[in-house]
Amino acid sequence: MSEPLHRDADVLVIGGSLAGAWAALTARKAGAEVVIVDKGWIGTAGIVAAATGGGYFLLPDDPEQRARTIRIRHDQADGLDDLAFCEKVYEQSYRCYRALEDWGFRFDRMGGFRGPDSMLFLRRLLRKAGVHILDHSPALELLADATGAIAGAAGVPRKTGVSWRVRAAAVILATGGNAFRSGAMGTGGSTGDGYLFAAEAGASAVGMEFSGHYAFVAEGSSCTKGGMYHLYGQIFDEDGVKLDPQPGWAAVPAAGQAMLAGKRVYAQIDVPAGSEPSVRGMMPNFFAYFERNGVEALNARWPVGLLYEGTVRAAGGLEVDDEGATGVHGLFAVGDVADKTRLTGAQMSGAGAAIAWCVASGQWAGAGAARFARELGSAHAARPAQGIGGVGVRATKNWNGHEALLPSQVEQVVRDEILPLEKTLYRSGKAITASLAALDPLWSDAARCLARGTSGRDAMRAREAAAMTLTARWIYRSADQRKETRGLHRRSDYPQTDPAQRRNLRVSGLEKVMVQPRVSPV
Repeated sequence: MSEPLHRDADVLVIGGSLAGAWAALTARKAGAEVVIVDKGWIGTAGIVAAATGGGYFLLPDDPEQRARTIRIRHDQADGLDDLAFCEKVYEQSYRCYRALEDWGFRFDRMGGFRGPDSMLFLRRLLRKAGVHILDHSPALELLADATGAIAGAAGVPRKTGVSWRVRAAAVILATGGNAFRSGAMGTGGSTGDGYLFAAEAGASAVGMEFSGHYAFVAEGSSCTKGGMYHLYGQIFDEDGVKLDPQPGWAAVPAAGQAMLAGKRVYAQIDVPAGSEPSVRGMMPNFFAYFERNGVEALNARWPVGLLYEGTVRAAGGLEVDDEGATGVHGLFAVGDVADKTRLTGAQMSGAGAAIAWCVASGQWAGAGAARFARELGSAHAARPAQGIGGVGVRATKNWNGHEALLPSQVEQVVRDEILPLEKTLYRSGKAITASLAALDPLWSDAARCLARGTSGRDAMRAREAAAMTLTARWIYRSADQRKETRGLHRRSDYPQTDPAQRRNLRVSGLEKVMVQPRVSPV
């Protein structure tokens, strides 16, 4: 039997995809001792490793390119973006991409990340820099001292079940968003764990209602890459009626309504003659499904479905400052788990903004966490600290004879309230109330009797079920308060955008979820 692993570090990063890897690398280069942990194997885990995408950036000496890029999502942001912040992020992403080139990374095009090759390169950089990597080792809870300051985290390897515990001066959450196990490509581990950890520490989130994003997929496929639809695609219903007023994700609402009416929906990707080889090379993972099934993807029409991507491609997330600090002493957040409304407003982030945000937020939070650890000094490891995890890691209520709930049972209830088009594509006050009537008691029941099992995988699944439940409640509580339609938040009972509601909503809490307008101006 292996002994439990105990380590001290200056910075602990939870999550090893692009944002987490970049944060860990930055903190290490700033002189911090760094540990990074992930549910999977760092280098193949996460959404970036499953995808191919390009991040936005600003060229220093091209005013036209800079102006175009800064405003590229502005018209769809519904008044919630911040163009000065966009400029800051995209300037930083350019510096990060150039640093990668200096370290030997070769882009097909500036800012382009080609799936696992990119993440394997970053893994090699992490190892070379001396970052300690824990693969297949999900975090289960944060550690905090008597003042509430974060002092590390604890978890368990999925295979052995032997616990690990890392004491750290600062913790960076890079756990990604929550796709509620919809089946969307690369999102199997994206279950909202970071929201749960942060909520238990007292942090808040904003923009969680902007989460009604579904992505087009070829029927039977899990690939939600949208670039082909946006560049070359058209969307039709079974009667041949064109559904997309604009290409790509703008057609999702109309396509969803057609599907709800019982109609099949089709896509057609038309490219100029002779360009087929170069187009296929742009996004090889998009074409893998078609090649595997002997279906012609280009200049042909084929049926599509919609897969929910939730907060993975949406805008909202944990509220952070410009260094990634959450407001909880010693806790930082980067990438998809952190708020992106300042970049994309109420609309989906897609690859361009999201990849830029991953590296920029990782740069800032990595540097900020290393500085925080340096100021705290080596005495941080001597602080008495204990786990602050609740639902799914330890009972928060008495059992009172209740039958144990399995994580799969909890997940199914949550998925039934979140994934269906009829509940999330267009929301209504009546439907939101009905969903919360299922989700709030589920949280209370899970707090009382969610089975935690005996293996590492069981422990991970229990916490994932708790995180999915909390995320759904945060989404619906926020959606209930925003009585308008704006971006990815659509209300059938409030179909218009209300200029008076041009502000973000802050959500926090566990047993009692609280929502209030954020007082800082957009």
